Amino acid sequence: MENGSANVLIVDDNIQNIELLEAILLSRGYHVHKAYNGEDALKMVDKMLPHIILLDVMMPGIDGYEVCKRIKHGEKTRFIPVIMLTALNGLDDKIKGIEAGADDFLAKPFQKPELIARVKSLIKLRNLIVELDSAQNVIYSLALALDFNDPYTHGHSQRVSDMSARLAEFMGLSQNEQQIIRHAGVLHDIGKIATDKKVLHKPASLDKIEYNHVKEHPVIGEKICSPLNFAKPVLPIIRWHHEHFNGSGYPDGLAGSNIPLGARILSVVDVYDALTSARPYRQGLLPDKALEIINTEACKGYWDANVVKPFIDMLKTDSASSNA
Repeated sequence: MENGSANVLIVDDNIQNIELLEAILLSRGYHVHKAYNGEDALKMVDKMLPHIILLDVMMPGIDGYEVCKRIKHGEKTRFIPVIMLTALNGLDDKIKGIEAGADDFLAKPFQKPELIARVKSLIKLRNLIVELDSAQNVIYSLALALDFNDPYTHGHSQRVSDMSARLAEFMGLSQNEQQIIRHAGVLHDIGKIATDKKVLHKPASLDKIEYNHVKEHPVIGEKICSPLNFAKPVLPIIRWHHEHFNGSGYPDGLAGSNIPLGARILSVVDVYDALTSARPYRQGLLPDKALEIINTEACKGYWDANVVKPFIDMLKTDSASSNA
């Protein structure tokens, strides 16, 4: 991005400070916007989504720390870089700024070359983050398009994503673990983009060659997602969501606790949604029948009983709530 297309928001209650910063930034081609208090700053940030914010710490009303904290907690604004401008040089003040989410600090009076260098560097970093976020959106869109364009798996990945995350919450997993499992649910079948559609839609049992072909999709899915940093936590779930607790699954024949808990959770939800959905070779089963099959197979060691039980309990709780 050229300087001329980057919007900088300066927030300071001191008019002279703003005029000085504005002159420096305008001379380098930046578009400058100004706010003289925290309340106006937050309104402008939400409306214009600047590329970077130069934020004074000491302001009446909402101070710079609180403004920064609110920006960093906002879904749309959390990746906007914030440079805190301060005459306070104490360690406690910096720690407070770091805890609020500040990306950098500039001590007053600041040097022009340092200001320009830090602004340029943080805008570049912000643009890289936006590109990564765009890559995430592209891969998600691809996964969901693949899913929704197949009449036999229409909505499958989204359902598995939502239900797996709810099961993770029901089992007491952390919010971060729930989010990883939610992402994995969306992406778990993306490797099927390389699977022959005639095989996927075959209205009969697959032969050995066809079945081995379908079994490649977890590894292919892992390879598709592995270059993307955001996807790294979900790669084990993508690769191992067809492993069985007794070691009879694929692609690596993992067993027991060697299978990550997220993969064990997703595998149970995945098979439940598959059993209750129509396929080219059969009609979807009623939920009670599907749970009966899953419970029987858990007794044979296919699924982790410590996942199957809370899954059944969760569905019973859902059913009781809907009938209340």
